[in-house]
Amino acid sequence: MNADLPKRVTATEAALSLIAEIRQDHPKVIFHQSGGCCDGSSPMCYPEGDFKIGEHDVKLGDVGGTPVYISGSQFEVWKHTQLILDAVPGRGGMFSLDNGRERRFLARARTFDGDELEALTIGS
Repeated sequence: MNADLPKRVTATEAALSLIAEIRQDHPKVIFHQSGGCCDGSSPMCYPEGDFKIGEHDVKLGDVGGTPVYISGSQFEVWKHTQLILDAVPGRGGMFSLDNGRERRFLARARTFDGDELEALTIGS
């Protein structure tokens, strides 16, 4: 990925702290931005290898040493936004590694400005 391009995914300090906690138990994890089934639109955290990345999934980038993916169809809807992983009090998704930790991951979004969108279009 070109370092000059805007990041498609970032994380808050709270999310990075929760990722680090989870990685103590599961050294290699991935995120997949859920599409609304089962656990709503929560970012789901899985042990690497427990979730099959599909051929149409898009890798948004890495946060806290962890790759973040989204389905291709959902990416088409969200491609004008930066995904911001956050952690808030609550219970994680049933199948996500944040479950049972009294904190859960939450996806926030920020719309790219015109210059950022142009850079991403030219850079891809």
